[in-house]
Amino acid sequence: METRIYLNPKENEIEKAAECVRAGGLCVFPTETVFGLGANALDENAAKKIYEAKGRPSDNPLIVHLSEPVEAELYAYTTDDYYRLAKAFMPGPLTVIMKARDVIPKTVTGGLDTVAVRVPSYSVAHELIRKAGLPIAAPSANISGRPSPTRVEHVIEDMNGRADIILGGENCEVGVESTIITLCAQRPTVLRPGYITLGQLKTVCPDTVVSEAVLGKYEGQALSPGMRYKHYAPKAKVIILDGTQEAFYNAVPKSGDVGILCFDTDEKLKTLRNAKTYGAAKDSNMQAKMLFECLRSFDKDDTIKRIYARMPSDEGVGLAVLNRLIRAAGFNVRKV
Repeated sequence: METRIYLNPKENEIEKAAECVRAGGLCVFPTETVFGLGANALDENAAKKIYEAKGRPSDNPLIVHLSEPVEAELYAYTTDDYYRLAKAFMPGPLTVIMKARDVIPKTVTGGLDTVAVRVPSYSVAHELIRKAGLPIAAPSANISGRPSPTRVEHVIEDMNGRADIILGGENCEVGVESTIITLCAQRPTVLRPGYITLGQLKTVCPDTVVSEAVLGKYEGQALSPGMRYKHYAPKAKVIILDGTQEAFYNAVPKSGDVGILCFDTDEKLKTLRNAKTYGAAKDSNMQAKMLFECLRSFDKDDTIKRIYARMPSDEGVGLAVLNRLIRAAGFNVRKV
């Protein structure tokens, strides 16, 4: 497949991408979270192309992207909680799961009777959906299992020759995928943490809880994207070390095939060979923004076989960072 790439898309190029989506093609586009690989959410065959391009299991649901929150009425059985959440956080990095209407094909829902919807805030994404005139199903625009793409060069690396069109634009501001909350459980439940935190959600839905699957191993039917056991992984094996900077320094091998993922404030660790930083220890927003970029940068050095990572906090946005990192590590966490 020959991929057309528009690094700084103009209006007519976004219109070409919209035509591509209407015709059943695949289009990569930037959002505030990560880049998405989009197709017509009402076309079951177009959705199948997403799974094929990514090498993604077909029982892993896709998120349906809308241009306005009210459009969810057409595709889901909305609730008062949905509209409260939408008023507070949309457009933005929040995905809400509700019961699906029949118009949404099972190839989009991963065979479930629920559908995940969100309204991205980035202008290119919004214009693409508006011009297409239909909902766009989109997971992250990476080869399945790899770190998600936050820069256009990441999606060119993974999706050139797999998608019909790649739209560039701004780098992703958030850096991790959207928060996912389901309204189909006994209580509103976070299935995937993100930039919208539990504390923020509780201001709208006070009885919101976090699923045990967020920080635990989950082997059942994926109720939302990001619930798989191992995900977001670079080529090298990732090991998370939970302890002080000094304990981390003493525990890591000092060989050339080892990468170090540490905090900006880890002055001693920054001196180690192949060290990369992803934000200060207390700056979980920056950690979220830099995590996937750092993991992908390790892939550029084929000599690195193991990556030792500092354990982030589980507070606020830190929960999203920890969720992504422990899955990248396949839950390989060691106390030091």
